[in-house]
Amino acid sequence: MAEIIQTDGTWTFDGETVRIVPGSDKRVGLLRKSLGEVAVPLQALAGVTFEPGRRSGRLRLRLRDGADPLTGVAGGKLDDGSDPYRLTVDNDRAGVAEYVVDEVRTALLLDEVDTGRTDRYLLPGPSLPITTGAGDGTASFDGELIRLEWNWKTEESKSSRGTTTLPIGDVESVEWRPSAGLENGFLRFRVGRGNSPAPKYDPHAVELYGFRKDPLMALVAAAVAARLPHPYAPPADVAALTAGPVEGGAPASASGDDHDALLRRLRELGELHQAGILTAEEFTTAKQAILKRL
Repeated sequence: MAEIIQTDGTWTFDGETVRIVPGSDKRVGLLRKSLGEVAVPLQALAGVTFEPGRRSGRLRLRLRDGADPLTGVAGGKLDDGSDPYRLTVDNDRAGVAEYVVDEVRTALLLDEVDTGRTDRYLLPGPSLPITTGAGDGTASFDGELIRLEWNWKTEESKSSRGTTTLPIGDVESVEWRPSAGLENGFLRFRVGRGNSPAPKYDPHAVELYGFRKDPLMALVAAAVAARLPHPYAPPADVAALTAGPVEGGAPASASGDDHDALLRRLRELGELHQAGILTAEEFTTAKQAILKRL
Protein backbone atom coordinates (compact mmCIF):
# COMPACT_ATOMS: atom_id res chain seq x y z
CA MET A 1 0.00 0.00 0.00
CA ALA A 2 1.19 3.51 -0.82
CA GLU A 3 0.18 6.46 1.34
CA ILE A 4 1.07 10.13 1.58
CA ILE A 5 -0.15 12.32 4.45
CA GLN A 6 -0.03 16.12 4.15
CA THR A 7 -1.85 19.03 5.78
CA ASP A 8 -3.55 19.46 2.39
CA GLY A 9 -4.92 15.91 2.52
CA THR A 10 -4.16 12.20 2.56
CA TRP A 11 -3.95 9.90 -0.45
CA THR A 12 -3.89 6.12 -0.04
CA PHE A 13 -3.54 3.54 -2.82
CA ASP A 14 -4.20 -0.17 -2.15
CA GLY A 15 -3.68 -1.45 -5.68
CA GLU A 16 -7.30 -1.01 -6.72
CA THR A 17 -8.50 2.34 -5.36
CA VAL A 18 -7.02 5.77 -4.63
CA ARG A 19 -8.71 7.09 -1.49
CA ILE A 20 -8.57 10.86 -1.09
CA VAL A 21 -9.32 12.55 2.24
CA PRO A 22 -9.21 16.37 2.46
CA GLY A 23 -6.85 17.88 5.00
CA SER A 24 -7.17 20.61 7.60
CA ASP A 25 -5.01 23.21 5.89
CA LYS A 26 -6.60 26.63 5.39
CA ARG A 27 -5.97 26.28 1.65
CA VAL A 28 -8.43 23.37 1.45
CA GLY A 29 -11.57 24.79 -0.15
CA LEU A 30 -15.17 24.33 0.94
CA LEU A 31 -15.87 22.06 -2.02
CA ARG A 32 -13.27 19.50 -0.94
CA LYS A 33 -14.38 19.67 2.68
CA SER A 34 -18.05 19.24 1.73
CA LEU A 35 -17.34 16.43 -0.72
CA GLY A 36 -15.38 14.52 1.90
CA GLU A 37 -13.58 11.26 1.13
CA VAL A 38 -13.43 10.30 -2.53
CA ALA A 39 -12.70 6.73 -3.66
CA VAL A 40 -11.31 6.66 -7.19
CA PRO A 41 -11.23 3.16 -8.74
CA LEU A 42 -8.19 2.30 -10.83
CA GLN A 43 -10.45 1.87 -13.89
CA ALA A 44 -11.36 5.58 -13.68
CA LEU A 45 -7.76 6.80 -13.96
CA ALA A 46 -5.99 8.04 -17.07
CA GLY A 47 -2.74 8.86 -15.28
CA VAL A 48 -0.97 10.42 -12.30
CA THR A 49 1.86 12.95 -12.09
CA PHE A 50 4.04 14.69 -9.52
CA GLU A 51 5.22 18.21 -10.32
CA PRO A 52 8.03 19.45 -8.03
CA GLY A 53 8.25 23.13 -7.17
CA ARG A 54 10.44 25.61 -5.30
CA ARG A 55 8.55 25.50 -2.02
CA SER A 56 6.20 22.58 -2.58
CA GLY A 57 5.17 20.14 -5.28
CA ARG A 58 1.83 19.02 -6.65
CA LEU A 59 0.50 15.50 -6.93
CA ARG A 60 -2.23 15.26 -9.54
CA LEU A 61 -4.63 12.52 -10.65
CA ARG A 62 -5.87 12.64 -14.23
CA LEU A 63 -9.25 10.94 -14.65
CA ARG A 64 -10.56 9.37 -17.81
CA ASP A 65 -12.76 11.66 -19.87
CA GLY A 66 -16.36 10.93 -18.86
CA ALA A 67 -15.52 8.98 -15.69
CA ASP A 68 -16.46 11.59 -13.11
CA PRO A 69 -19.55 13.86 -13.12
CA LEU A 70 -17.77 16.54 -11.06
CA THR A 71 -14.84 16.74 -13.45
CA GLY A 72 -17.28 16.82 -16.35
CA VAL A 73 -19.34 19.77 -15.11
CA ALA A 74 -16.29 21.68 -13.83
CA GLY A 75 -14.55 21.53 -17.20
CA GLY A 76 -11.12 22.19 -15.67
CA LYS A 77 -12.30 25.41 -14.00
CA LEU A 78 -11.88 24.38 -10.34
CA ASP A 79 -9.10 26.25 -8.53
CA ASP A 80 -6.41 24.30 -6.66
CA GLY A 81 -8.14 24.67 -3.30
CA SER A 82 -11.36 23.19 -4.70
CA ASP A 83 -9.96 20.42 -6.93
CA PRO A 84 -10.08 17.09 -5.04
CA TYR A 85 -7.65 15.48 -7.48
CA ARG A 86 -4.70 17.76 -6.64
CA LEU A 87 -2.54 17.50 -3.53
CA THR A 88 0.05 20.02 -2.36
CA VAL A 89 3.17 18.14 -1.23
CA ASP A 90 5.93 19.51 0.99
CA ASN A 91 9.37 19.21 -0.61
CA ASP A 92 10.62 16.88 2.14
CA ARG A 93 7.88 14.40 1.10
CA ALA A 94 8.62 14.50 -2.62
CA GLY A 95 10.10 11.00 -2.50
CA VAL A 96 6.87 9.61 -1.05
CA ALA A 97 4.86 11.37 -3.74
CA GLU A 98 7.04 9.85 -6.46
CA TYR A 99 6.55 6.41 -4.87
CA VAL A 100 2.76 6.86 -5.01
CA VAL A 101 3.06 7.83 -8.69
CA ASP A 102 5.14 4.72 -9.45
CA GLU A 103 2.68 2.42 -7.67
CA VAL A 104 -0.37 3.82 -9.49
CA ARG A 105 1.35 3.77 -12.89
CA THR A 106 2.52 0.19 -12.37
CA ALA A 107 -1.02 -0.91 -11.47
CA LEU A 108 -2.41 0.80 -14.58
CA LEU A 109 0.09 -1.10 -16.75
CA LEU A 110 -0.35 -4.48 -15.05
CA ASP A 111 -4.15 -4.27 -15.15
CA GLU A 112 -4.05 -2.98 -18.74
CA VAL A 113 -6.55 -0.26 -17.82
CA ASP A 114 -8.16 1.53 -20.75
CA THR A 115 -7.29 5.17 -20.08
CA GLY A 116 -9.38 6.56 -22.93
CA ARG A 117 -12.83 8.09 -22.87
CA THR A 118 -15.59 6.17 -21.10
CA ASP A 119 -19.32 6.21 -21.87
CA ARG A 120 -20.46 5.68 -18.27
CA TYR A 121 -19.65 7.29 -14.94
CA LEU A 122 -17.16 5.33 -12.86
CA LEU A 123 -17.57 7.60 -9.82
CA PRO A 124 -21.02 8.18 -8.27
CA GLY A 125 -20.76 11.93 -7.67
CA PRO A 126 -21.72 13.77 -4.46
CA SER A 127 -24.03 12.06 -1.99
CA LEU A 128 -27.69 13.05 -1.67
CA PRO A 129 -29.61 14.98 -0.56
CA ILE A 130 -27.55 18.10 -1.23
CA THR A 131 -28.33 21.76 -0.54
CA THR A 132 -26.12 24.77 -1.25
CA GLY A 133 -26.71 28.51 -0.99
CA ALA A 134 -24.60 30.96 -3.00
CA GLY A 135 -25.08 33.95 -5.26
CA ASP A 136 -28.73 34.85 -5.68
CA GLY A 137 -30.26 31.56 -4.55
CA THR A 138 -30.19 28.17 -2.86
CA ALA A 139 -30.15 24.94 -4.88
CA SER A 140 -31.36 21.61 -3.47
CA PHE A 141 -31.50 18.14 -5.04
CA ASP A 142 -32.79 14.91 -3.52
CA GLY A 143 -32.32 12.60 -6.49
CA GLU A 144 -35.72 13.29 -8.02
CA LEU A 145 -36.51 16.98 -7.59
CA ILE A 146 -34.42 20.14 -7.99
CA ARG A 147 -35.48 23.23 -5.99
CA LEU A 148 -34.19 26.75 -6.57
CA GLU A 149 -35.12 29.25 -3.87
CA TRP A 150 -34.30 32.96 -4.14
CA ASN A 151 -32.86 35.54 -1.73
CA TRP A 152 -32.81 39.33 -1.42
CA LYS A 153 -30.14 39.62 -4.13
CA THR A 154 -32.33 38.01 -6.79
CA GLU A 155 -33.63 40.11 -9.67
CA GLU A 156 -37.33 40.82 -9.00
CA SER A 157 -38.50 39.47 -12.36
CA LYS A 158 -37.04 36.10 -11.35
CA SER A 159 -37.91 36.02 -7.65
CA SER A 160 -41.50 37.09 -8.27
CA ARG A 161 -42.16 33.70 -9.88
CA GLY A 162 -41.48 31.99 -6.57
CA THR A 163 -39.48 28.83 -5.94
CA THR A 164 -38.51 26.90 -9.07
CA THR A 165 -39.06 23.13 -8.91
CA LEU A 166 -37.77 20.81 -11.62
CA PRO A 167 -38.24 17.03 -11.78
CA ILE A 168 -34.98 15.39 -12.86
CA GLY A 169 -36.82 13.93 -15.86
CA ASP A 170 -37.43 17.43 -17.25
CA VAL A 171 -33.75 18.43 -17.19
CA GLU A 172 -31.74 17.94 -20.38
CA SER A 173 -28.39 19.20 -19.11
CA VAL A 174 -26.73 21.12 -16.28
CA GLU A 175 -23.98 23.76 -16.48
CA TRP A 176 -21.72 25.33 -13.87
CA ARG A 177 -19.38 28.24 -14.54
CA PRO A 178 -17.31 30.14 -11.95
CA SER A 179 -17.01 33.90 -12.04
CA ALA A 180 -14.14 35.18 -14.18
CA GLY A 181 -12.98 38.78 -14.00
CA LEU A 182 -16.02 41.04 -14.23
CA GLU A 183 -18.24 38.24 -15.55
CA ASN A 184 -20.48 36.49 -13.03
CA GLY A 185 -20.74 32.72 -12.92
CA PHE A 186 -23.84 30.54 -12.78
CA LEU A 187 -25.45 27.17 -12.14
CA ARG A 188 -28.02 26.50 -14.86
CA PHE A 189 -30.45 23.67 -15.57
CA ARG A 190 -31.52 23.46 -19.20
CA VAL A 191 -35.03 22.16 -19.83
CA GLY A 192 -35.27 22.91 -23.54
CA ARG A 193 -33.14 23.47 -26.60
CA GLY A 194 -33.98 27.14 -27.08
CA ASN A 195 -31.84 30.07 -25.96
CA SER A 196 -31.93 30.81 -22.24
CA PRO A 197 -32.01 34.32 -20.77
CA ALA A 198 -29.00 35.65 -18.84
CA PRO A 199 -28.60 33.86 -15.47
CA LYS A 200 -29.68 37.05 -13.69
CA TYR A 201 -33.16 36.66 -15.20
CA ASP A 202 -33.31 32.88 -15.76
CA PRO A 203 -35.63 31.07 -13.27
CA HIS A 204 -33.68 27.88 -14.00
CA ALA A 205 -30.32 29.40 -13.04
CA VAL A 206 -28.52 30.65 -9.94
CA GLU A 207 -26.24 33.61 -10.62
CA LEU A 208 -22.85 33.49 -8.87
CA TYR A 209 -20.83 36.54 -7.88
CA GLY A 210 -17.39 35.08 -7.20
CA PHE A 211 -17.69 34.53 -3.45
CA ARG A 212 -16.34 31.74 -1.25
CA LYS A 213 -19.30 29.36 -1.54
CA ASP A 214 -19.60 29.49 -5.34
CA PRO A 215 -17.63 26.24 -5.95
CA LEU A 216 -20.19 24.35 -3.83
CA MET A 217 -22.69 24.86 -6.65
CA ALA A 218 -20.46 22.60 -8.75
CA LEU A 219 -21.34 19.78 -6.32
CA VAL A 220 -25.05 20.30 -6.99
CA ALA A 221 -24.34 20.30 -10.72
CA ALA A 222 -22.35 17.06 -10.42
CA ALA A 223 -25.06 15.35 -8.35
CA VAL A 224 -27.62 16.16 -11.05
CA ALA A 225 -25.30 15.27 -13.95
CA ALA A 226 -24.66 11.83 -12.42
CA ARG A 227 -28.37 11.07 -12.81
CA LEU A 228 -28.77 12.34 -16.36
CA PRO A 229 -27.95 10.28 -19.47
CA HIS A 230 -24.19 10.11 -19.90
CA PRO A 231 -23.02 12.61 -22.54
CA TYR A 232 -20.92 9.94 -24.30
CA ALA A 233 -23.44 7.08 -24.13
CA PRO A 234 -23.99 5.62 -27.61
CA PRO A 235 -27.58 6.06 -28.81
CA ALA A 236 -27.89 2.30 -29.30
CA ASP A 237 -27.01 1.67 -25.65
CA VAL A 238 -29.51 4.23 -24.43
CA ALA A 239 -32.21 2.59 -26.54
CA ALA A 240 -31.28 -0.84 -25.17
CA LEU A 241 -31.80 0.36 -21.60
CA THR A 242 -35.29 1.72 -22.28
CA ALA A 243 -36.63 -0.50 -25.05
CA GLY A 244 -40.01 -2.08 -24.32
CA PRO A 245 -42.36 -4.26 -26.32
CA VAL A 246 -42.19 -4.01 -30.09
CA GLU A 247 -45.12 -2.76 -32.14
CA GLY A 248 -48.19 -4.93 -31.60
CA GLY A 249 -47.38 -5.60 -27.94
CA ALA A 250 -45.10 -8.61 -28.36
CA PRO A 251 -41.75 -8.27 -26.58
CA ALA A 252 -38.65 -8.44 -28.73
CA SER A 253 -36.66 -11.60 -28.09
CA ALA A 254 -32.89 -11.96 -28.11
CA SER A 255 -30.63 -14.81 -29.12
CA GLY A 256 -26.95 -15.53 -29.60
CA ASP A 257 -24.78 -12.42 -29.40
CA ASP A 258 -27.81 -10.23 -28.58
CA HIS A 259 -28.56 -12.40 -25.54
CA ASP A 260 -24.99 -11.99 -24.24
CA ALA A 261 -25.14 -8.24 -24.83
CA LEU A 262 -28.32 -7.97 -22.77
CA LEU A 263 -26.76 -9.95 -19.94
CA ARG A 264 -23.79 -7.56 -19.98
CA ARG A 265 -26.22 -4.65 -19.87
CA LEU A 266 -27.89 -6.16 -16.79
CA ARG A 267 -24.51 -6.37 -15.04
CA GLU A 268 -23.77 -2.75 -15.96
CA LEU A 269 -27.13 -1.67 -14.55
CA GLY A 270 -26.34 -3.46 -11.29
CA GLU A 271 -23.00 -1.64 -11.04
CA LEU A 272 -24.64 1.74 -11.68
CA HIS A 273 -27.27 0.99 -9.02
CA GLN A 274 -24.65 -0.06 -6.45
CA ALA A 275 -22.65 3.11 -7.19
CA GLY A 276 -25.72 5.23 -6.48
CA ILE A 277 -26.00 6.59 -10.02
CA LEU A 278 -29.33 4.86 -10.64
CA THR A 279 -32.13 5.04 -8.08
CA ALA A 280 -33.92 1.84 -7.07
CA GLU A 281 -36.88 2.83 -9.26
CA GLU A 282 -34.69 3.59 -12.29
CA PHE A 283 -32.82 0.31 -11.85
CA THR A 284 -36.04 -1.73 -11.60
CA THR A 285 -37.59 -0.05 -14.66
CA ALA A 286 -34.52 -0.53 -16.85
CA LYS A 287 -33.99 -4.12 -15.63
CA GLN A 288 -37.58 -5.09 -16.42
CA ALA A 289 -37.24 -3.61 -19.92
CA ILE A 290 -34.19 -5.77 -20.58
CA LEU A 291 -35.70 -8.92 -19.06
CA LYS A 292 -38.64 -8.61 -21.46
CA ARG A 293 -36.20 -8.91 -24.36
CA LEU A 294 -34.39 -12.02 -23.05
